[in-house]
Amino acid sequence: MAYRIGIDTGGTFTDIVAVHAKSGAVSVTKVPSTPDDPSRGLANGVAEILRHLDATPEDVIALCHGTTVATNALLEERFSALGLVVTRGFRHVLEIARQSVPEGYGNSYFWVKPDRIVPLDLVTEIDERLNYKGEVLRELDEDSARAAARFFQERGIEAVGVCLIHAYANGDHERRVRDIMLQEAPGLVISLSHEVLPEYREYERTMTTLVDAYVKPVMSRYMRQVRHRLSQIQDGGLEGRPFLVMKSNGGVISAEQVADRPIATALSGPAAGALGAAVIAELAGFRDLVSLDAGGTSTDVCLIERSQPHLTTNGSVGRFPVKLPMIDIVTVGTGGGSIAWRDASGALRVGPKSAGAVPGPMCYPNGGDEPTITDANVVLGRIPPSLIGGGLALDVDRAREGLARLAASLGGDLTVERLAAGIIEIANWSQANAIRQITVKRGIDPRSFALLSFGGSGPAQSAAVMDLLGMAACIVPPNPGNLSAFGLLSVDWITDHIRTRVMPEDSIDPVEVGAIFTELEAEADAVLARDGVPADRRHLVRHADIRYEGQASELRVDAPPGPVDAEVVAEIVRRFHAAYERAYGYHYAGEQPVEIVNLAVSGFGRIERPALAAEAPTDGGLDVARLGTRAVWFDGGPVDTPIYDRARLPGGLTVDGPAVIQEFGSTTVVFPGQRAEVDPHGILIIRKGGA
Repeated sequence: MAYRIGIDTGGTFTDIVAVHAKSGAVSVTKVPSTPDDPSRGLANGVAEILRHLDATPEDVIALCHGTTVATNALLEERFSALGLVVTRGFRHVLEIARQSVPEGYGNSYFWVKPDRIVPLDLVTEIDERLNYKGEVLRELDEDSARAAARFFQERGIEAVGVCLIHAYANGDHERRVRDIMLQEAPGLVISLSHEVLPEYREYERTMTTLVDAYVKPVMSRYMRQVRHRLSQIQDGGLEGRPFLVMKSNGGVISAEQVADRPIATALSGPAAGALGAAVIAELAGFRDLVSLDAGGTSTDVCLIERSQPHLTTNGSVGRFPVKLPMIDIVTVGTGGGSIAWRDASGALRVGPKSAGAVPGPMCYPNGGDEPTITDANVVLGRIPPSLIGGGLALDVDRAREGLARLAASLGGDLTVERLAAGIIEIANWSQANAIRQITVKRGIDPRSFALLSFGGSGPAQSAAVMDLLGMAACIVPPNPGNLSAFGLLSVDWITDHIRTRVMPEDSIDPVEVGAIFTELEAEADAVLARDGVPADRRHLVRHADIRYEGQASELRVDAPPGPVDAEVVAEIVRRFHAAYERAYGYHYAGEQPVEIVNLAVSGFGRIERPALAAEAPTDGGLDVARLGTRAVWFDGGPVDTPIYDRARLPGGLTVDGPAVIQEFGSTTVVFPGQRAEVDPHGILIIRKGGA
């Protein structure tokens, strides 16, 4: 066996990367995504990469998959078959929610609270009560649990979330409720809050549990479809091969575990891209960067410091809070398929509506009827008239026709080229503002960071985004359209375990803290062992969520390993003060007491990461890679611009802008006044002028 295969399913294309286990050789391909059944596109991609390699299923070591199935299911908001079980007296937990207006106070007079994920008439109460320590105040009334099961069965409910008060401290009642309900209604799919999110905060715990319950049947069906389609490739040769799925926190879990906790995959695809970006940037000599993943529908940006993507436990999918560890990603509706349109005031807008994979941009075969960012780029000559190595011919004339209609609706003397340039400029500023959200708005100067661009549509515009923000460099990896799939082969097993235990600073018990850490470490180690991770590849990291007394949110800090005593507790507190100052520019050490809220352990199963082999510079200069010239529009006019084949660009050379560098799956534009260096790994590093 020789190959590990990464599969990233996007809105337009499914990207496949195969890495040879010994040589590190990387092979890539892309196939159209199949939104009606994503497993079909996945299987098509795996079959295609095997054909490309002239390999058989016996040559495959393992497959790793990044999927948006859970995310898309949530964004569709079809929750009619979802129910909720709560402790008597807490029926309105979703109605109360949080005091927040998503659009800000400027629009608060016109904001209407959206429908709850479960309407009030599908929330049922049962008799039981625990206190915050998990002690039983009122025993579980099992008859009320049976009544709840019948209630849901009569209404055709398929999935149920069970969220009892203080179950994070003691899950016995929730487990018994599940057993009783399954006896009464064996077909129910049930998620328990103490298994999904064993933390306090009732609203977030309830929402996360319900989201998990909702996507369980969706993900179970999808994983069955994937297994079935893979079993049909070359007479079932992939049957039994390890199949791993990317988690939102940057780790992987086995396909079998996905059925138990599918919400962990909510931001599966974007997380893989951020991890792949960190690997490539470090090879290029950059440890502080912003990753920019621009695909067909949207752009995801992530802040990476010291080669580690930022994590958050306050993320969301659409409008739904998901309080699980996940890579901190900001998404804007700007991708190659984003549609340009005229709003009611007569202004030009770009996105968030997208042409997607079907029908696609106007220039695609059987494309849509509205112009997109891709149509603007092809009219400006910045991307070639065919994509995917010539496999996707583009209709430039049809793109011009669509842009001409939009220009006429906007009025004035707007030419097609000026409109196309305006569409690109709006898209660039949309991406730049997303980067500002994760840098400037958090007190971070983006000028000291590099921008690593990937995705099929990213490199065509990202060097211009670099200039807008004055960033240090723009990095474009080899095969940028497939970096998320490459990132899938660069990740470890990760399992997260947490326990809520609120302890004011003056009453923190080191013995209790040590005991909780030991229990959580045993849980994490057992999960990694169950997944077959050898003991010498397991690594456990302790964390503590801490806040100043009176605050409503916490910061997570790492905790030292080993026995816990008073000095270890003091060190954890010192780390919190330092983290608080990094985050907010000040701290209250010596002025305000702190309190520990949660103790947590992350278990890592280390894998062998793929490496890009450095290549010796070749003779011949740029002429070896030059394909000719093409008229490309820059700054209001056409420029006769050299076109290069990236696969033949030798390392060690520089390319002065303007220039267009084409490859399978993506196109990089080097703008006037910029210079691109080709490093020994084939990575492009674009800087302003000769900087």
